[in-house]
Amino acid sequence: MRKIFTVLLAASILAPPLAAAAQVKPAPAGRQVVVQKDVVKKKVVIRKGGWVKGRRLSPSDRHRAAEIDYRAFQLSAPPRGYHWVRIKNNFLLVGITSGLISKVHEAR
Repeated sequence: MRKIFTVLLAASILAPPLAAAAQVKPAPAGRQVVVQKDVVKKKVVIRKGGWVKGRRLSPSDRHRAAEIDYRAFQLSAPPRGYHWVRIKNNFLLVGITSGLISKVHEAR
């Protein structure tokens, strides 16, 4: 009984594709068919909205951030659990474990 059921199931799965392939008629040998396709590629632009207090740094931003000495740039001392980092011309006071931005200063 199990073998019969397996054979019928396999036949029902294989039969429709074989029937569809048999119905395809090739184009006549003397005629060429030209198919035109218009391809439109959608361009997606992702803009980051700058550094904002309360935003979390992404792992890639945390990787490229350079920890700085706050005294050399005349910044306030960071509270416990925070440190100053520099990304391009921005100084950010960031939580060490959470990655949350507490303050933002732009370099001149």
